[in-house]
Amino acid sequence: QVQLVESGGGLVQAGGSLRLSCAASGFTFSSYAMSWYRQAPGKERELVAAITSAGGRTNYTDSVKGRFTISRDNAKNTVYLQMNSLKAEDTAVYYCKALATMLSRYYGMDYWGKGTLVTVSS
Repeated sequence: QVQLVESGGGLVQAGGSLRLSCAASGFTFSSYAMSWYRQAPGKERELVAAITSAGGRTNYTDSVKGRFTISRDNAKNTVYLQMNSLKAEDTAVYYCKALATMLSRYYGMDYWGKGTLVTVSS
């Protein structure tokens, strides 16, 4: 059974830091690109950061560039999102997503975690 379990969310003061983790199981983690999305109340879900299957390339939405860092540890089947210099606008539920690359027989298939809430107070 495929599982993506996010952790590390919570309440933090503006300017502070938080590290999110997403533990994956039930699929070949190293064949999947990973990403973090977020959704604030009344807003569309948006891509925050993405990382290739081997961790060689990353991409970020403009609003978090220079503040957030996505990384992965394929030996631990875990992807991380280090969030620094947090702003009130970063408040949202953060979701972990796995996307099968061409390395996988399930190319194009995706999985989602249930999310973890990040609240930034100002």
